[in-house]
Amino acid sequence: MSRYRMQRVCQLVKEQIGEILERHSFPDCGFITVTDAAISPDLKEGRIYVSVIGTDQQQQRALAELQARHVEIQRELASRIVLKYTPRLTFTLDHTESRAARIEHLLDELNPPPDE
Repeated sequence: MSRYRMQRVCQLVKEQIGEILERHSFPDCGFITVTDAAISPDLKEGRIYVSVIGTDQQQQRALAELQARHVEIQRELASRIVLKYTPRLTFTLDHTESRAARIEHLLDELNPPPDE
């Protein structure tokens, strides 16, 4: 499969999973956002990266809930998009935002703003 087509498939899966998660209820799991999707070239495996706004406990609870419901989410994904195979989904927390905030904080400490 071409690189461009794989990118389109990943984007489509990301969008559809985001819409699916909006329709489901995840009590006490914070605010869940799909940030990325990585699908294997054979379309059999898919890693979905999610960001959870909330406490560490809410993040872990959200990840556990997503893993527990992955079959249901896969089934709904299969009904929404037509692919040769529906990828087996694995959910992973995306820590990009928290790492970026930490780096920004460290840089601010190194270079304090000049006094006016």
